[in-house]
Amino acid sequence: MTASPLLSRHGAVDDSGPDAGVAWHYGDPVAEQRALAAGRAVADQSHVGVVTVTGPDRLTWLDSLSSQALGALEPGVSTELMILSPQGRIEHVAGLVDDGETAWLLTETAPVLATYLDRMRFMLRVEVADATAEWAAIGEAVRAPAAEGEPVTWVDPWPHVSPGGTTYAADPSAPHPGADRAWRLVLVPRATLESEIDARLDAGWSLVGTWATEATRIAAHRPRAAREVDETTLPHELDWLRTAVHLHKGCYRGQETVAKVHNVGRPPRRLTMLHLDGSGHGLPEPGAPVMNGEKTVGRVTSVARHHEDGPIALAMLKRSVDPSLELMVPSDGGPLAASQELIVNADGFSADRPDKPGPTMKGLLMGKGCAADGGDMS
Repeated sequence: MTASPLLSRHGAVDDSGPDAGVAWHYGDPVAEQRALAAGRAVADQSHVGVVTVTGPDRLTWLDSLSSQALGALEPGVSTELMILSPQGRIEHVAGLVDDGETAWLLTETAPVLATYLDRMRFMLRVEVADATAEWAAIGEAVRAPAAEGEPVTWVDPWPHVSPGGTTYAADPSAPHPGADRAWRLVLVPRATLESEIDARLDAGWSLVGTWATEATRIAAHRPRAAREVDETTLPHELDWLRTAVHLHKGCYRGQETVAKVHNVGRPPRRLTMLHLDGSGHGLPEPGAPVMNGEKTVGRVTSVARHHEDGPIALAMLKRSVDPSLELMVPSDGGPLAASQELIVNADGFSADRPDKPGPTMKGLLMGKGCAADGGDMS
């Protein structure tokens, strides 16, 4: 993507990595975070990719390919899906909303996802396009869907447990840190991005950068594909069965692993929030090792300086790491002590893990066959 025109605004500082091309902040990141928390902020999210799927078979076709149940999705209802590998690893994540004629997918892997979907069309009545060059996303701290006549809008379902989903939270009955975070992406023609932003600024909103949006995301325990996912990531490791996986739908690629880990296995790693020592000014870089003494037990995936919580991070740790341990993370200012706040529980069991089955003949546990990958564990 080319740089956003909003980078020419006063005080704008370009971000880097997966957020390159939009502003990290506009000169006062603390005030920006406060405005976002108060629900009176707009964020340039024009670096998010947009893939469109049209045609009468679009929803049932996407249902057959993805982890989410989409066949009966109503227009205007937002959801989230994953495309998994045959081994159940996350390959693509997308927010999805259908307007009755087009399924709009918001994703960080738009070119590759569009190419994959186009290869899978076969004889079905669907058309796939990477529409990122024509459409841009605007982020708002609002939970409401689009009203009649408003642009296509995807409302983040996190942390609500969607129908067919489950959670790996340590205490599913406890209030979730992300329950108060409202977030949606409004799609506008890319040529009107600046005027759409200006209309919100004229209404008294503040323009905020990714420093603010990332800090609130991390504090909400919200995983992100461009940060938390690597080539081996399972949805269970991120508590992402909340919003992106339906455990009781029909077959899809990777379903056997999803069901097997949920029913009889445990994820090998767990996403954790780290509260970092804020006495200095150093912050770790994404990818920094998380240490228990001399032993590496994980890696940092996302980092931010929150206006209330101070320096915080998300990290992928080995599931066996004792949650009570104080860990260490290297930074540009020296090693930082890091205390853990559980996101995925340390025992690796979901809230609705089935009871352990009784004696079963070898081979019968698999249940009915699944054409997608050899077995249906749901």
